Amino acid sequence: MRQLVLDTETTGLNARTGDRIIEIGCVELVNRRLTGNNLHFYVNPGRDSDPGALAVHGLTTEFLSDKPKFADIAHELRDFVAGAELIIHNAPFDVGFMDVEFALLGMPCVKDVCGGVIDTLVNAKQMFPGKRNSLDALCDRFGISNAHRTLHGALLDSELLAEVYLAMTRGQESLVIDMLGEMPTSGPGHAPRIALDDLQLPVLLASEEELSAHFAALDDLDKAVKGTSVWRIETVIDAQISAAR
Repeated sequence: MRQLVLDTETTGLNARTGDRIIEIGCVELVNRRLTGNNLHFYVNPGRDSDPGALAVHGLTTEFLSDKPKFADIAHELRDFVAGAELIIHNAPFDVGFMDVEFALLGMPCVKDVCGGVIDTLVNAKQMFPGKRNSLDALCDRFGISNAHRTLHGALLDSELLAEVYLAMTRGQESLVIDMLGEMPTSGPGHAPRIALDDLQLPVLLASEEELSAHFAALDDLDKAVKGTSVWRIETVIDAQISAAR
């Protein structure tokens, strides 16, 4: 599965009143692995940034004056995001700006080009209700260093969000077996009983690709805990037990 972690910087907060995109960054994930195939543009918006926005991103009109217009990068951007699932923090903001920019050129909106959008801000609010869920707050919560982030930048923020997204989605939330269906209870307060002896459960061995993905996930866990994860330890113990038999 191809995913793109995307972020933009803009001249202000409202695309409908003339604010424009000045920077866009995309970081590619394939099967939850960073590929290094990223996309990054500075864009000349043809106008000054609002003072508040300038204080956030630091991209001056002078710096952007020799950069390409959005029209010059629009087709490359569209082709890069085509079919991919987009991962964005506060997605309506970035998607809204891109939709306005594409509309000015008579091009399709984002949802008609990409393969869907995940809003990590919505996900974070569900995971951590009542807490701060800015990108900086999530980096701190998941132990992701953002010490080098003094100003907002689209590519840097996309790289940080990629790490946050992988940390947020690393755990498996539930294991559910639906094949058993619902069993009637024998009375109030009695849990349903299942005749396990009658079940014929197939044994499916992991493929080489699945094993590779499994060990890649363990590597990510080791990195997150800055040591050896419990799953890696359990694997070693199981191997030792099997060897002793």
